[in-house]
Amino acid sequence: MTNASDVPAGEPAGQNPARRRLPFWLRILVPAGLALVVSLVVGVTTATADLSLGPHEARYDVTTDGGITVDVGPLGTLVMSSPLPLTLGVRVTVQEIPASVTSVDASSTLQSLSGDLQGYLQFFSGPQATIHDVTRALVASAARRSLTVLAALLGLWFGGRLILGARRRGELAAPLAPHARQLAAASLVVVLGLTVLTSSVGERDRVATMSVGSPVFDGTPLEGARVTGRLAGVINTYGTYVLDAYRTNEAFYAAADDAFTAAWKDRQSRIDVPSVVPAPTPTESPSATVAAEPVPDDKQPIVLLLVSDLHCNVGMAPVIRSAAQLSGAKVILDGGDTTIDGTVVEQYCVTTFAEAAPAGVPIVTSPGNHDSKETSDLYRNAGATVLSGKVVTVEGIRILGDSDPNATRIGAGTTLVGKETSLEEASRLADVACDDTDGVDLLLIHNPRVGDEALDRGCVPTQLSGHLHTRVGPMRIGSGVRYVSSSTAGALLGEPTVGPLHNTAELTVLRFDPVSRLILDYQLIQVRTDASASVGPRIPWPRPVPVSLPNGIR
Repeated sequence: MTNASDVPAGEPAGQNPARRRLPFWLRILVPAGLALVVSLVVGVTTATADLSLGPHEARYDVTTDGGITVDVGPLGTLVMSSPLPLTLGVRVTVQEIPASVTSVDASSTLQSLSGDLQGYLQFFSGPQATIHDVTRALVASAARRSLTVLAALLGLWFGGRLILGARRRGELAAPLAPHARQLAAASLVVVLGLTVLTSSVGERDRVATMSVGSPVFDGTPLEGARVTGRLAGVINTYGTYVLDAYRTNEAFYAAADDAFTAAWKDRQSRIDVPSVVPAPTPTESPSATVAAEPVPDDKQPIVLLLVSDLHCNVGMAPVIRSAAQLSGAKVILDGGDTTIDGTVVEQYCVTTFAEAAPAGVPIVTSPGNHDSKETSDLYRNAGATVLSGKVVTVEGIRILGDSDPNATRIGAGTTLVGKETSLEEASRLADVACDDTDGVDLLLIHNPRVGDEALDRGCVPTQLSGHLHTRVGPMRIGSGVRYVSSSTAGALLGEPTVGPLHNTAELTVLRFDPVSRLILDYQLIQVRTDASASVGPRIPWPRPVPVSLPNGIR
């Protein structure tokens, strides 16, 4: 028989010690907190992603050494301080250039090597795009791994409770109940210990104590990076040439952007503002003025910016951004061939162009023959709307388009992607446009010929294309109007699109009338090989021929 003196303070006399329970916060909240911390620590410190670095495939792994290390195997490493918190870093293991890039014959070897050089230089020109891609991929990997670990721990927790049963759990908890505060403190120590131990390194291993970085990188995004192994000799000896090209590239496009901005402001200052004051009525004095009624927002022209055939020339990204901002563009239209060879290592290209769009300005693209399903998926993931044979509505404009049925690859020529030919795609898109009860305002398609049938049948009033690297139009084709944009990268056949322009680059500003649902006018932007720029006047757009369709008059 239990004496009252044997019962712990606060315990009702006669209560079974086996029924003593730990406080709720200790039974549930502390284990849940431990599980969450462990899951996050494991998830973050084991995150990994397979992406690209320049023309190479690369594997990115989160580390806890406080540095960003680029491992190029026997050649050595490139090391720089990490901007991540808690001494987290990233190790980049550079792998081979994909077979899709290197599988060329002897006659194409020089061209292939030139393409590799473009990849390196374009990475230097736009490293932010790669950083953003890697960040997103590692965050996604860390989240997946954390959720997996948390699910496993929760499974073990509830499985253990089920196996033990309520009675046995009570028996095990009874001896611990008087020590709840000590257990809580111990749990806190474990949590802090796990956090510190998995996110810190020895002082002598910290990147901050590393030797002075290679002077070759001074003034570049890699300033302060340290190079080890044979790679140090290669970079210190030959890196100057690559970085000279990088600096020349940066200076050229900075000057081009400044020249465009000045040209745009000059053109705006010379625009004749049409009078909005109506003529006086017979009862009014000729000197009387009547204030014009403001145009409602839903009837204001919608500004579109058309680019095409960028071919990974990320140097033009700042110019595209400036053009979108200064023109007040509501939509950026990309006529395709955003990449060079449609490989996944060109992810930094599509990401750079996607991020060139000002906040809130969507990009709509019709992939070209130099793009691929892989690069289109990457462009879509970066925020672009990729046309796929269905009508999409963007800023109230109904747009139709699709990927080019052909694929052009370095060393392999041009082949069909699937079974559909250009003529068959043209017929399919024409059917879609003609059958659309709400009407199609704009056909955005890379190859101009794919729009022939839709224009001939009068099912679209306007077609915008690229592909030819030469501006054609605007001109009436069939019952509509076609405009072919020149290359926004200044692309020439057989010439690389990296470095300063080899040919004049062009962008086109169009104004769309939401009332008539037609293009009002267009304005040409040109950036030349000497980094000068010009902005043309607004030129009226040709009127399409009115056509009777089953759904009404267009």
